[in-house]
Amino acid sequence: MTDPAEKPCSAPPAATDAPERWLGSSSLLDLGDPRLRLRTHSLTQLCKSERDKALTLYGFVKRIAFAKPLKIRLRTAREVLDAGRGDAPDKVVLLVSMLRLSGIPARIRYVELRGEILRGLTSNIASAARPVVEIWLNGRWVRTDTYIFDAGYMAAARQRLKDHNWDWGYGIHRNGQSIWNGVDSAYVGGQPTEQDPMVVADLGLF
Repeated sequence: MTDPAEKPCSAPPAATDAPERWLGSSSLLDLGDPRLRLRTHSLTQLCKSERDKALTLYGFVKRIAFAKPLKIRLRTAREVLDAGRGDAPDKVVLLVSMLRLSGIPARIRYVELRGEILRGLTSNIASAARPVVEIWLNGRWVRTDTYIFDAGYMAAARQRLKDHNWDWGYGIHRNGQSIWNGVDSAYVGGQPTEQDPMVVADLGLF
């Protein structure tokens, strides 16, 4: 596992897909941090299955307010936990760390999106990277990026898209999914990354 700031995984496809490969620590995924470990345990101690654990941790991270803090470097999972708010790179680092601490393999797939998806938030951006979390459940990798935006943000973004009669903007599609069910892949863009017209490129696994 490499940090999102480093190069994507270059191992052979079979090795890359092996779930046991995606359980370790890194400089950003600080799995040895006592507070991070304690918080993860307190959230999942009553869960009866891996799906329950994954949904509980997903829900916790999703509820963290979406914000674009001023950063001079990427933040560790513990730093995101302490901050209580964060952007997509922040929230995915926390979610992947908590999943791994619970024994659930998880990894990050970055995709490059057309700048159009950020209409309403910013302008004059040709493209932007987005982290999609991949979680190993029931013998397969399941993807979602719905953890990024909290419920309040999603409701406001959808209303603004409706008001402007836009399909895309504010980081989402007007018919995109807002919740992950712990079984199927779910995307705020409404389509799998391979079919999403907003996806310019798959930047690989991290």
